[in-house]
Formats: sequence, C-alpha cells, structure tokens
Amino acid sequence: MSRIYDISMTIKEDMQVWKNSEHKQPSITNVQNHQQGKPHESKISLNVHTGTHVDAPLHMLENGATIETITMEQLVGTARVLDLTKIRGEIARQDLLPFNIQEGERILLKTANSFTEAFDPEFIYLREDGAAYLAELNVSLVGIDALGIERSQPGYPTHRTLMGRNIVIVEGLRLQDVPPGAYTLIVAPLKLTGIDAAPARVLLIDG
Repeated sequence: MSRIYDISMTIKEDMQVWKNSEHKQPSITNVQNHQQGKPHESKISLNVHTGTHVDAPLHMLENGATIETITMEQLVGTARVLDLTKIRGEIARQDLLPFNIQEGERILLKTANSFTEAFDPEFIYLREDGAAYLAELNVSLVGIDALGIERSQPGYPTHRTLMGRNIVIVEGLRLQDVPPGAYTLIVAPLKLTGIDAAPARVLLIDG
C-alpha cells in the first residue's frame, strides 16, 4: 500500500519566516462569522515566499521568467530524497558526488534543517559549487528543507546558477519523517501569474 508524505509547511501566523522578520509573518483574519449571522470567512495576507514554495527565475534574474512558466511536467514525477543530515553549514560538490545523480533527476536535499521548526540563521544550504555540479548534470528540480537554498553568498550564485539552467527550485520542505530513496513527487504551487514565486503543497508518494 502506498504511503503519502505531506512535506509542506503549515501556514500559520507563528510559523518560521525568513530571518524571523515580523513583516514576513502571514496574517490571517476573520472577516465575517456566524455570530454576525453570516457564513464564516477568513482573509490571509502572505509573502509568496512563505513556507513551502516554488521560486521563479524572476526572483533573482532581472527580466527572468515568472511563476506560470514552470510546468506541471517539471513539478510532478519521480524524485529522490538524499540523506545529507550529517552535513553542517553547507552542501558542496564533494557531498553530492557519492549519490551518483543522473541527468534530469528531481533531487530533494534532506538536512538537519528538517528537525527544527524555528528559523536558524545558520541553516544548511547548497553552496555555489554544489549548484554548479547539479547544473552540469542538468537535473530538472532541486528542493531543500530550508526557507532558502542559499545564504551568505554575495550575488546569490546558487539561485542564479540553477535558474540559468531552467532548474526548478523548491524551498521550505519538511523531510524529517521521510526515509531517503525514490518517490513520486507532486509539487502543486498556487496558480498565480506574472510574479516571482508561489506557495505550494508538496507530496511524496512511496510505492
């Protein structure tokens, strides 16, 4: 029997956000309710990079492609979860070499980031040379269990390297309970258009 893993963050007002910035916290408000004699309705305000989300090239590349250009064929299909939970600091090319990554693969990077729900400014990230290696292999998608795929790199070379090769970036995954191995991946971003990212529900199906 297949097992389904929901590897997306729950969107709520006290969730982790980038650098714990108050202005990035989502806001959820009740706009009408049963006590008013009306159906219960809520309003949500959030940054499109909140929680689990898909980056579009426009996020880092001037005149880059917008979120609707990323196809479902890129976002749905076989993916492999790599166990990098012993890595501290940064994921380099040498850390990826043992996994024998193949051209066109969808790769999800499971790190120690998955084991905390708080934002850690020292989160594990994909270093520029690791991104260059994945670009050389022409993978189709890279996901990571941090709100960003990189930090502390002037000019955002990890983003730019991957985006320049049309490699999809998914950030904010939750992989704590997911064993390494192959799965069917379903990434379903909100159907937005003309912008730089979209929040997503992400599922892995085992078997």
